[in-house]
Amino acid sequence: MPGFKDTTGSNGGSRRKVDLFVTCLVDFYRPSVGFAAVKLLRGAGCEVCAPLATCCGQPAYNAGDRATAKRLAKATIRSFSENHDVVVPSGSCAAMLKVHYPDLFIGDDAWAKRAEQFAERVFELTVFLVDVLGKENTGVAFENSVTYHDACSGLRELGIKAQPRALLCSVAGLSLAEHSGAEDCCGFGGTFCVKYPDISLRMVSEKCAAIVASGADTVCAGDMGCLLNIAGCLSRQRSLVRVRHVAEILAGSTESPGIEGRVHD
Repeated sequence: MPGFKDTTGSNGGSRRKVDLFVTCLVDFYRPSVGFAAVKLLRGAGCEVCAPLATCCGQPAYNAGDRATAKRLAKATIRSFSENHDVVVPSGSCAAMLKVHYPDLFIGDDAWAKRAEQFAERVFELTVFLVDVLGKENTGVAFENSVTYHDACSGLRELGIKAQPRALLCSVAGLSLAEHSGAEDCCGFGGTFCVKYPDISLRMVSEKCAAIVASGADTVCAGDMGCLLNIAGCLSRQRSLVRVRHVAEILAGSTESPGIEGRVHD
């Protein structure tokens, strides 16, 4: 997916230019999310590129390895055009780029300024569609009941809550069914689920129980880490609830099996 360049309508000089940050989890586990994001951005009138980029550095940052995090942050900033918006189909990676990059370079005036300028151009996908472009409807249908999980980084660091719901409610045939504890952590937390597996399992089990109790046949979110964790738990429970990234639903890209990777009967 990274390295993609939009060549459609390249003569249209008025099209807003966007660099899509294809996250590691999207690239390795669910490339369809990246293509769905491209479809949404094109549909909103943007010219889209997906530059070759490294990991955003969040795992190293969360583990306290600031040297590696700085190295990856510099590589990421260098990879993107200084004149384009940077759109991320992930609340956690967007928060890393927008909130934590400037903090990484405190004391390094040159890079601190560069990181701040970069952060100003970074937007999570649904925030960019709703708050920046004023998009209210993506023109697709999805005849299912859907519940939305508020991923921690997107909700608590970027304030993402109303935007994905506004877009989901515009989808023809979609019924939004909120589950109790929609804002509760799923227990993934990057390295948290590795360091504290028993606590993580309890958290995701409670999250999945609430999802099933909502009666929704599909759960979606804007962060692949949460979705992989939730999908794994639902699969172990032999639940029929499908798991989707919000971009896939909004783009009408729901032909493939859910994130758990198996087709339910």
